[in-house]
Amino acid sequence: MDRDLQNRIQRHLGRFVTDRRKQRIEEVLALRTRYITVVTENLYQPHNASAIIRTCDCFGVQDLHVIEHDNRFEINDAVAVGSGKWVSVHRHVDPEGNATRRCLLDLKARGYKIAALTLQEAAEPLKKIPLDAKLALCLGTEEEGLSETAHELSDIFVQLPMHGFNQSFNVSVTGALCLYEVINRLHTLDLDWHLTEEEKDDLRYDWYYKTVPEADLHVARVKAAERRNQSG
Repeated sequence: MDRDLQNRIQRHLGRFVTDRRKQRIEEVLALRTRYITVVTENLYQPHNASAIIRTCDCFGVQDLHVIEHDNRFEINDAVAVGSGKWVSVHRHVDPEGNATRRCLLDLKARGYKIAALTLQEAAEPLKKIPLDAKLALCLGTEEEGLSETAHELSDIFVQLPMHGFNQSFNVSVTGALCLYEVINRLHTLDLDWHLTEEEKDDLRYDWYYKTVPEADLHVARVKAAERRNQSG
């Protein structure tokens, strides 16, 4: 959409957004980041998928990349509590089975280091992982973990310390613990981890749109008025 038109639509929608909601949107945008992202590979339990979305929102992570093979990423609204409206969920599907490779190579091309949560012996504790580059945290299936392809393409192997009989946490708990550690560290570092102004503009528009009832009708009216002005 043309940026000027988007701004006009946003101003129109803003008339129907309360000042309190606008203030909250600005507060959230100020702490939102794409410096850290989360990747899930082939999760099959809806409550885990939904909990991860909610965790991303709570920690200010804007993008969640979902790799789907034989399992579709389903969202349970009762668990996500509306977080799917505020987090950008990017689905990666490939009928030929290359979704993991395509997703991770694309993230690497955009400057992300791929950090695989794994039980392999070479894994480092999460607190030792440097944040000198953008980081994609990869979480595997509930039972088998990450695929061989994900391990092959990862730059870093990461583990969480375990002191009990179980070898791993539930995948949604793992995501929450990882983001707690990484985001808290990120906020103490002198890094440019914030969204750009253009990214904030796009999300502000999207969030206004999702806040206003019957937003489609309002958008249609603004576009119709724009066409009349151009024709006149």
